Amino acid sequence: MDDEQTPQQEQTVESGLPAVVIVGRPNVGKSTLFNRIIGEQAAIVEDRPGITRDRKELEAEWLGVPFRIIDTGGWMPGGDALDAKVSRQVEAAVREADLVMFVVDASVGILAEDDAIAQWLRRTGVGVMVVANKADNDQRERELWDFLALGLGDPVPVSALHGRRAGDLLDVVLERLGDKARVPEPESLPWLEEATDPVDAPDAPRVAIVGRPNVGKSTLFNRLVGEDRSVVHDMAGTTRDAVDTLVETPDGPIVFVDTAGMRRRAKIDDSAEYYSMVRALRAIDDSDIALLVIDATEGVTGQDQRLAERVDAAGCPIVILLNKWETIDDPEVREKRRAEVARRLAFLGDAPVLAISALTGKGVHRLRPLLTEAVEQYHRRVPTRDVNRVIAAAQQAQPAGGGAKVLYAVQGATDPPTFTLFVNRELPAHHVRYLERRIKEEFGFGSTPIKIRIRKKQG
Repeated sequence: MDDEQTPQQEQTVESGLPAVVIVGRPNVGKSTLFNRIIGEQAAIVEDRPGITRDRKELEAEWLGVPFRIIDTGGWMPGGDALDAKVSRQVEAAVREADLVMFVVDASVGILAEDDAIAQWLRRTGVGVMVVANKADNDQRERELWDFLALGLGDPVPVSALHGRRAGDLLDVVLERLGDKARVPEPESLPWLEEATDPVDAPDAPRVAIVGRPNVGKSTLFNRLVGEDRSVVHDMAGTTRDAVDTLVETPDGPIVFVDTAGMRRRAKIDDSAEYYSMVRALRAIDDSDIALLVIDATEGVTGQDQRLAERVDAAGCPIVILLNKWETIDDPEVREKRRAEVARRLAFLGDAPVLAISALTGKGVHRLRPLLTEAVEQYHRRVPTRDVNRVIAAAQQAQPAGGGAKVLYAVQGATDPPTFTLFVNRELPAHHVRYLERRIKEEFGFGSTPIKIRIRKKQG
């Protein structure tokens, strides 16, 4: 059976590391197994079906052999519209797999859904291993012979929650991957190291797509990425994890991060949604720029304001996107929405505002040059002599008063640009804001927030 599957596998896998895809019906412990294999809590886990909906892909390693491990949602053909979209995600992942880990529940045996998945997997021609999860004791391991009825070979027992036989499972994974499981060879071309300066090779900028639930973040993410990587459905809370995808653009690579919609804490009574929010906030802190998606049909809400404040506090540039613009025909309503942004998000300063339709793609093309400019500003470093020239001119035009002045200034960091002002005595707050504004204007930081630190001269 394995020999017959090899040609099909070679056709479906593109290049790079071998792909191991985890599939199964809902609530059998797929995400728990995914977390166990990669060794961290990367996928949200809760004992309730439907928590995982998007593909989650990370690199894993066992005995020095790297491979890609892909977590998927439960395969549920014949369900509602959301079930159908999740199932298509699973099918897309299986098409590119080198090996499929079909997870079943050893505590309950074979269900009708398991049998349906087995029939489908046999038709794909991809190599499949049955993983009997929740085999927490010897008794359950002895009862695994029932799963031979699935027609996919001997089941491999494991307890993803407790780690029981996890090493044995990964041994089988490497065995089934065969020649594709290889320990990478070290580079033996020393001149390549000389040609590449890791200090001057910045990572791809990370762009987080944030907003309230159901404002169209995943639709925009799919539009930017160019494939249905995130499940899109008209139901609040569909995206549970922060999903990131590297996209090659004419301006270089960009990592787009789709985050879960964030509600007010008082309204979060679902533990999975709470951890989704925590992960989304972490994604914001790790990003170089944020796209704040607002539902133009509803306008700027109090929750949008609080979210904008949170992103602004993280110090990354913001682009405001008024999504679903195509649904507003009345010019007066459109003008009202723009006025709301100017009034209720005034604290974001000169943040650019784009009216778009993520669904149709209208206006989305104008986003790329804004991203390129914002990322460049975020990483910009200004020579010390130029910083002091601007500070000196600003103080001459408008002194702080009371004998207070900046003696010396330097840009101490980027991401965001951070300037340290060494002063002889405390500066008035309004004068610090004035100097910040002059720095932003003179060096073209636009909507990028900058940080000002004050250091008083000692002695």
